[in-house]
Amino acid sequence: MINRAAIILKYKSPAVQWINEADPCVEDPGISLASVNEDRTVYLIRDQDADDPETVAEWIALNYEALFESELEGWYTDEDLWPKNRNLALFRKWFEIECHTVIEDTVDLPIEDDET
Repeated sequence: MINRAAIILKYKSPAVQWINEADPCVEDPGISLASVNEDRTVYLIRDQDADDPETVAEWIALNYEALFESELEGWYTDEDLWPKNRNLALFRKWFEIECHTVIEDTVDLPIEDDET
């Protein structure tokens, strides 16, 4: 077990609508709510930031901008396509937040950063 918790953002319908309408060059991307939620990014946070729902909500309020940008960039790297008013209310409208507090590392190898 490691000293982390996991945040997973599940897309809601308004976010999927944005994905399908944001790029004017794509006539019918056909992205569905089910397909967009098949494989999600897992964000590891400190385990003490996930002690209770209120603490998770505070962490989200402090970090939603970085999470929002990470998710948007996963769809479109052109920031001109991104919504202009990215606030916490829009974030909550677009994403359901799941928090998982038990993370077990079952691999007997060091964790490595793929970005370095």
